[in-house]
Amino acid sequence: MTTPAPHLAPVPAASPRLETAYVPAPAGGPADQPRVFQVIHAVMREVMPVRKNKENQQQNYKFRGVDDAMSAMAGPMRNHGCFIAPEMVDHKWRPRGEKGTHTVVTMLYRIYGPAGDCLMVTIPGEAMDTADKSTNKAMSAALKYMLFQVFMIPVDAKSIDDADRETPDMANAPRQQGGQQRRGQQRQQSGQQPRRSNRAEPGPWEQQPKPQGPPRRDFLAEAGQAPSRAAFDAIRAAAVKAGAPADYLDKLDAIARRKEQANQQQAPTPQQGEQPAAGQQPTAPQQPQQQAGPSSVDRAAALSAMYAAAEAAGVTDRAEADALFTSRHNVKPADATLDQLRDMRTDLLDAAKGAAA
Repeated sequence: MTTPAPHLAPVPAASPRLETAYVPAPAGGPADQPRVFQVIHAVMREVMPVRKNKENQQQNYKFRGVDDAMSAMAGPMRNHGCFIAPEMVDHKWRPRGEKGTHTVVTMLYRIYGPAGDCLMVTIPGEAMDTADKSTNKAMSAALKYMLFQVFMIPVDAKSIDDADRETPDMANAPRQQGGQQRRGQQRQQSGQQPRRSNRAEPGPWEQQPKPQGPPRRDFLAEAGQAPSRAAFDAIRAAAVKAGAPADYLDKLDAIARRKEQANQQQAPTPQQGEQPAAGQQPTAPQQPQQQAGPSSVDRAAALSAMYAAAEAAGVTDRAEADALFTSRHNVKPADATLDQLRDMRTDLLDAAKGAAA
């Protein structure tokens, strides 16, 4: 008896037409809310760069992961009331080899603004897997490139190339034969499990271990002894870079609030001159001193804290951090005010927290 072959949906020769359309806000919606085009522009101004910080250890090249793109977009989208509703409008798959599955999807993304209008973007996604992840990978690829292409997520200040993670960069490829065999032997010696398939994404056993618990430095004690707000900002940025959890950062912020309240309560008031004692020369009444501007030490500390927060957010190049600051505040960091430096530091720390969540 011959077993009938299972039905396999072939991949079409021609993909459906990909379109971009705009749907106005519904009648009766809030007229004072910004439209989706303004919201997309505002999100583009706040999104932080996404570098190629993921590494495929089997094929020895780096790529940008969809998780990093989603983490970079989450904060700015929440700030401006923007969200995305996905819909799969086409799904085709076929066998590839003995165990592989080749999948092609067409995803429709509706990008909504707070007014209720939306921009409809259609984009394909393609992937192959030897298990049950080909559809998931195709959807992830479509979402990743939709975010990069619609919102123009910056990459870095040196290069804008974004080779697909299925295509390794030749500069990072092994230069000697037998490299993969040696890496396989190293994984066996270190006790790592072999890869289940020839996928580009690293498996859970290939992820770098994340630090557990609070950092080793006692940042709480350092924050309590910080002589100025700029010094506290530098301590907080160092805690974020060390991987401090959110509840630990909340304790640092509580210390800063208590110190500011105590400084306000203890602020001295100008006193009038006193009557001189017998045989002493009268002293002139003391004039109230004008509030001095920020010292060079405070400015240097605030600038250092901003750069430390940039490194925590993945922006390790000083020139790139300066370019981001100038695009946000229309002034160079060296000429900025303390408030501008602290605002940029806060935005960068929020981006670092979102990426670590």
